[in-house]
Amino acid sequence: MKLYIAPGAPNPRRVTMFLLEKNISDIELVSLDLNTLEHKTESYLAKSPLAKVPALELDDARVLTETRAICSYLEGLYPEPNLMGRGFEERAFIEMADRRVEWQLLLGIANSVRHSHPGLAVLEQPQFPEFGQSQAQKLLESARWFDQLLQRQPWMAGERFTVADITAFCAIEFARLMKFKPATHGMNALQDWRDRVAERPSAKAR
Repeated sequence: MKLYIAPGAPNPRRVTMFLLEKNISDIELVSLDLNTLEHKTESYLAKSPLAKVPALELDDARVLTETRAICSYLEGLYPEPNLMGRGFEERAFIEMADRRVEWQLLLGIANSVRHSHPGLAVLEQPQFPEFGQSQAQKLLESARWFDQLLQRQPWMAGERFTVADITAFCAIEFARLMKFKPATHGMNALQDWRDRVAERPSAKAR
């Protein structure tokens, strides 16, 4: 199998962290340079018609192109260590946590960065700076909700580290491009959680 990624982008990093947490080492990583629009080439569009990364090319040439779908497939192939839930009930609650992080945290951060950071102008045409600024303001509200959540439990989905923590960590790290740091805004539980995740080997690898 081949996994197409882009260094620095949060969604590909979600999958590479997932691989490292599961000690998966037999998948070839293929890096694309988004700034030179390698993801828009005819050969890559044949694999990922929406020009998105990551993309997992299977041995039979089929391609999975959504981050969570890729992680679900890999969880099936490599069930341990478990990151997405054992049994339907735990799976549902972990998916809920992951979706909340994806839609309430990562999406706002991505919109803010893509529309306000000059380094991403080549990827987001046209940029709408006012929209980016509004997303940055809304991020604070969402981040406070997660800070309050982490005051009651150690991890995003409850009592153990899961895929939801990977999604949230990649989001918070991407937010460094907007100079966001939880502790600066008094979100000490979120900062403590981020610092604990940052110590994991999967988080240190880039």
